[in-house]
Amino acid sequence: MFDNLTDKLQRVFKNLRGQGTLTEENITEALKEIRTALLEADVNLKVVGELVEHIRAKAVGTEVLTALSPSEQVIKIVRDELIDLLGRDTARFKFASQPPTVILMAGLQGSGKTTTSGKLAAWLKKGGHRPMLVSVDVYRPAAREQLKVVAKSIEARLYEGDLKGETAGSTLVERLAKEARREAVIMGCDTLIVDTAGRLHVDEELMTEMERLKKLLSPAEILFVADAMTGQDAVNSAQEFHSRLGLTGVVLTKMDGDARGGAALSIRHVTGQPIKFIGVGEKPDAFEPFHPDRIVGRILGMGDMLSLIERAEEKLDRKKSEELAKKALLGDGFSLEDFRDQLKQIKKLGSMESIMKMMPSVGPLAGLKEASQQVDEKQFVRLEAIINSMTPKERRNHEIISGSRRKRIAAGSGTTVQDVNQLLRQYAQMAKMFKQMGRGGGLAKAMLRGGMSGLGLGGRQRFGR
Repeated sequence: MFDNLTDKLQRVFKNLRGQGTLTEENITEALKEIRTALLEADVNLKVVGELVEHIRAKAVGTEVLTALSPSEQVIKIVRDELIDLLGRDTARFKFASQPPTVILMAGLQGSGKTTTSGKLAAWLKKGGHRPMLVSVDVYRPAAREQLKVVAKSIEARLYEGDLKGETAGSTLVERLAKEARREAVIMGCDTLIVDTAGRLHVDEELMTEMERLKKLLSPAEILFVADAMTGQDAVNSAQEFHSRLGLTGVVLTKMDGDARGGAALSIRHVTGQPIKFIGVGEKPDAFEPFHPDRIVGRILGMGDMLSLIERAEEKLDRKKSEELAKKALLGDGFSLEDFRDQLKQIKKLGSMESIMKMMPSVGPLAGLKEASQQVDEKQFVRLEAIINSMTPKERRNHEIISGSRRKRIAAGSGTTVQDVNQLLRQYAQMAKMFKQMGRGGGLAKAMLRGGMSGLGLGGRQRFGR
């Protein structure tokens, strides 16, 4: 996400690094480039105008920090303004004082409402809640069937209801909604997610039905689900829905496929409502709360280490990682079985490209993003297959792997002897490195005291959390 905007802003900041001081002339030139970058990122024209003027006022005013270089000053000002634009605080999810909390999912057809409803249910389940899903889209049978499949995949309760041969319309929609709420109370579900019907465009019939559902259910949250890749169309639709329904928040889907980011930077300013969640993939867990400061860090190439650490804490087996660190660094041996386990841990975090996008892309780490694009993800599968083709004895002691054994391992894993040799070289280098670090003593103990896992990810406290 935001790849195009990030690249263009990096060029602006790079040009400023050659300046000794900030002058009205070089500020004006930088602001022209920032304005162009934002417009090319499909940010709303009015939003761009206001943002650029705010940056100009601060850059030429008394708020400039003279201790910083020109590029650092502009980066700080742009960062502060972007965070203000997106909202200073992470938007909290509202729960009703008396369960069930009703969440009304709104949006146009094809925006990803049904998938997002399932992702939201999975997120609530992870937080200890008991969600129930219901589809009131009685116009498209496939929509109700899709939600059924989604609910089954995340093991969430679903109220299907009996259509009883009734004609599709608002009367049937309202009956299903009332029955689902009653069922949620009976089953002890504390949240009810209502997946509503969509249209190809905003029309009076759709708005009227949504208004009646709002009156009937008194939802704590009315979330507008928007496809980030539709850019300003999503922003305009959100504005129309908000004027009729009074949205409480926005969920942007397909953020992983949107290289521009214009919808994310415009929608809160235009509607006045916060972005609460973003969808970053197809899997149920590819869904995360929206943190304005972290998103701005990604836009400016500063990375998003907090999100990466949270992902590691959620996905990785911390105990296993700490055991591996002790074994490797304190001289107890680092076997091929340990190497395989570490590969499995890395794969849990996602693709190398998605991991590197959370790393800073400036300074000494500037080439990481480009390097990650050259990584063959299938290589992890091949490495694991090679190690799996070894006997337990071979995995524990690689020195017994002779030429004939290498041929057998290659044949068993569908690879070549050269692939096996390459793996063994990589493993030997890593084992040697760990052994040398372990001999250092102080370094190894310091890393372990810091709670370093096998991937080098420590606790949140070192990042201000």
